[in-house]
Formats: sequence, C-alpha cells, structure tokens
Amino acid sequence: TIKRICYNFGDLHTTAARSRHSRPEADNRGRIMADIQPSSRDFIRDIIDADLARGLPAHGVATRFPPEPNGYLHIGHAKSICLNFGIAREYGGTCNLRFDDTNPTKEEVEYVESIMEDVRWLGFSWDGLYYASDYFEQLYRWAEFLIEKGLAYVDDSPAEEISRMRGAPAMPGTPSPYRERPPRESLDLFRRMRAGEFPDGSRVLRARIDMASPNLNMRDPVLYRIRRATHHRTGDDWCIYPMYDFAHGQSDAIEGITHSI
Repeated sequence: TIKRICYNFGDLHTTAARSRHSRPEADNRGRIMADIQPSSRDFIRDIIDADLARGLPAHGVATRFPPEPNGYLHIGHAKSICLNFGIAREYGGTCNLRFDDTNPTKEEVEYVESIMEDVRWLGFSWDGLYYASDYFEQLYRWAEFLIEKGLAYVDDSPAEEISRMRGAPAMPGTPSPYRERPPRESLDLFRRMRAGEFPDGSRVLRARIDMASPNLNMRDPVLYRIRRATHHRTGDDWCIYPMYDFAHGQSDAIEGITHSI
C-alpha cells in the first residue's frame, strides 16, 4: 500500500517542495485516496484488527499526524498523512492534526499554515487541531512529578559532556555526577530554571532511566532545556521547553490516541 502511495504521489507531484502555483487544480484533491484500495492486509492493520478483536480501544481508533512546524512537507510526510488519515477513515475513527511545536527557534506560523494547506490539498480534514504547546503547563507538572518520584534530575553538565557520558552501543554509559542529586534540590533548580534564573544551556532536566541500556536513547535522555526564544504561540511565557521525545508521547496520551503510527 505504501509503495502504491509513493507511486501515486509521483504522478501528482510532491506536495510542499513545489511552488504553490505549480499544483494541480483543486478537483484533484483526494484523488489519491480514491484511487488506492488496499489489496492485502499489512502489519499495521493486523495490529489494529487484533486490538479491536480484544475490545481495545473501547472508544474506537484514534490516530494523528504530528508534524513539527519547522519546514515545508515532503514525500515522507505525504505517506504519513495518507497512512494516519487513511487508517482513521478506514476504521471509522478519528485523526487529529497536531503540531509538535517544542522548538521555538526553528518554527514559524508560515509552516503551520503551509502544512494545513497541504493536508487539505490531499483531500483530508482533521477531527481535532492541536499543538504540543497547548500542553506545556501539563507537561511541566508531569516533569515535576517525575522529579519528586526520583525519576528525573537536573544536570549541570555541558551538552558535550552529556553526549560523551552516554557511551556507545557496545559500552555502558557513565552516570552523571548529578544523577544522585536529591529530588528536593532538583525540584528547586527546575523551578528556578522556569523562572529564568539560569542562562541558556547551563542546566537540563534528564530522565533517570538506565545508563547501561543497549538503547542509547534510554540512557537518561534530556526532558527539558533552557532556551530563551519567542514561541509562535506562547510568546515569551516560557524559557524552558520540553524535548520532542518527552512531549510527543504525553501529547498522544492527553488526546487519547490509540495507535501512534
């Protein structure tokens, strides 16, 4: 199915990479989905079918297309759009459009508007329009909860040192000297990070997971960093921002997404 999607997109032209003036006329919108009928099942639909057979989820299938508004869409995004919106359509479910806007230095309203236009041009409409920034306060509260439970800590190490301490796939990482920082101290520092007391890059909040994990991404990943930049929606309300990997899954949970594709 995905291969057929790619071939059809080759016929229709790539979406955002081309000038607005070179696009096909509006009556071509949605043609791709009308032309594509799955000829066989695939592992994604097999998983969803199995979930539904077990009575999960009770409220129906819910997917989302979650781009970062830091550039124009390309063919890979087009596949994701068709997959997420197409799955929701096929199963009578819902699909949200959520902008994962956690990096204000690279995101612009221009990209938000362009992405919305591209989704409509492909013949889809979203059931809910959301932004990760809608959840900044909730994400912050969850970060405080992790600190209180001893599952996150404030690290004063420079970014280069944090990267070095993660180690290599065949070698365990080195724990940060701040890994055993008491939760009370980390919580105080984290609140002061939010208050703007420290310069950019001086401290981060890290999850306390497993520095010997074979998956480098699980070796105490950074959850929050200090970044003084004006956000396209929240302005200058925040000087700390959640990392994409932290915000993404929690945003799915908030929206009740059943299948993160």
